[in-house]
Amino acid sequence: MFGKDEKKALTRLAVLSVGWPVGLDRFYDGKIKEGVLSILGWVSVFSSIMFLAPCPSHSHGAESVSKVASTDPLIILPLCLGAYGAFLVIRKGFRLLRQFETAEG
Repeated sequence: MFGKDEKKALTRLAVLSVGWPVGLDRFYDGKIKEGVLSILGWVSVFSSIMFLAPCPSHSHGAESVSKVASTDPLIILPLCLGAYGAFLVIRKGFRLLRQFETAEG
């Protein structure tokens, strides 16, 4: 049905699709260090977004309006890093799709 290269590309694509936030694709490729760094990177991005995101107050009045409007400008850094990480995941997915397409069975 599928050749060896096609199976390998499909397996890597499936692992990337399901486990990109925890670096499963890196662990599958045998790159333990890169997998651990991927986990640490995504945890730091998500936790810093949660830490820097504005938290609206439950009180009413002008006080809560000023608190909601004040967003920490440092949130741009983890958002940019997250966008770059998402770009890398999408790029790797397209590379694996091309590998599947060009594999000879």
